[in-house]
Amino acid sequence: MSVQKFQAVRGMNDVLPAEAPAWTFLEDTLRRWLSQYGYREIRTPVVEPTGLFIRSIGEVTDIVEKEMYTFVDNLNGETLTLRPEATASCVRMAVQHNLLYEGPQRLWYMGPMFRHERPQKGRYRQFHQCGAEALGFAGPDADAELILMTARLWTMLGLQDVSLQINSIGSPDCRQKHRMQLIDYFGQHVQDLDEDSRRRLQSNPLRILDSKNPGMAALIEGAPKLADMLDDASAAHFESLQALLRAAGIPFQVNHRLVRGLDYYNATVFEWVTPLLGAQSTICGGGRYDGLVAQLGGKPTPACGFAMGLERLLALLQETRAAPIPEPRPDIYVVYQGEAAAQTAFLAADEVRAAGLTAILHCGGGNFKAQLRRADASGADYALIFGEDEVRDGQASLKPLRGQGAQTTLPLDQAIQLLKM
Repeated sequence: MSVQKFQAVRGMNDVLPAEAPAWTFLEDTLRRWLSQYGYREIRTPVVEPTGLFIRSIGEVTDIVEKEMYTFVDNLNGETLTLRPEATASCVRMAVQHNLLYEGPQRLWYMGPMFRHERPQKGRYRQFHQCGAEALGFAGPDADAELILMTARLWTMLGLQDVSLQINSIGSPDCRQKHRMQLIDYFGQHVQDLDEDSRRRLQSNPLRILDSKNPGMAALIEGAPKLADMLDDASAAHFESLQALLRAAGIPFQVNHRLVRGLDYYNATVFEWVTPLLGAQSTICGGGRYDGLVAQLGGKPTPACGFAMGLERLLALLQETRAAPIPEPRPDIYVVYQGEAAAQTAFLAADEVRAAGLTAILHCGGGNFKAQLRRADASGADYALIFGEDEVRDGQASLKPLRGQGAQTTLPLDQAIQLLKM
């Protein structure tokens, strides 16, 4: 009888030991970078009430209509969803715990998100995001700082071929006027719309502008532009943002078709894109969402933020980084021969670690030659050797594995001091 072999769920990927150092490098860089700007870490549940995402993201969006992992809790019948994004969770947390009574908040998060879509390079069913949310900041300086932050991150990571697109989608009143114009315009060309766009024509025509259907590109290009309907406050906000970006020396392109795929956005929206990742060209996106806090039960509070996909950043690192990210290597590989040496080696390895060094203790037996092959393959700089002579004399042999000189025998504490130099 054969035993069933299980595999990971399609679109939900394992991170193998050889891949983990790149993840660690990226995550450590992100933590250091966010702390430089005064952002504090938060952690929210992976599962939230489904209504949170319907209300925040928008009922007539691809995420809510097609991509959410939603299920009924068997204990109480509550409808729950694996989070498809984290801005809604962040705002829910801030409202629930009254964080905004303490004043404006700069918050960041990192973790897995879930969307049920067709897996392809750069787009997975379980994917990881890092995001920052600035709650309680109304001016364009907050928008500009978020963009400046991300520009600095690309420099820290050594990324190339990354460019910025920005737009303003104005106030709710602007968008309502634009909505009526879009309904009229696309209604005259309904025969040229795909099925999704026809369905959204009356309920959410702004989403038609976000269509990736190449057969509709020309039609979308001819649609009325929201930029022509911005009110004075929205236009002034957008002009101030552009002036700040120019002063900071950050190149950008105004893309009037950029709307983002989430209904909570208003005013500023932006994306960082690259030509190096094929169809999944966006590596970071965000904008302003001044109505979301009140929409989720809090007091009216301005807010803006961004999120970036870690898998896409890692893919871009592989494409553009000049030097590979090195795997961590142990300082010492401990080998031994004989029963008495086994206990000595066991304790010595822990002394090495207590001194702040990394050590791998050989397990599984084998002669010295075989163990030294393992030591060399581990990448360690030195082998620490215990045989009958070393145990009898209370010493250890230190063998360089990378051509740093000859093998020496000395007391363990002296060997440790030598390694720490």
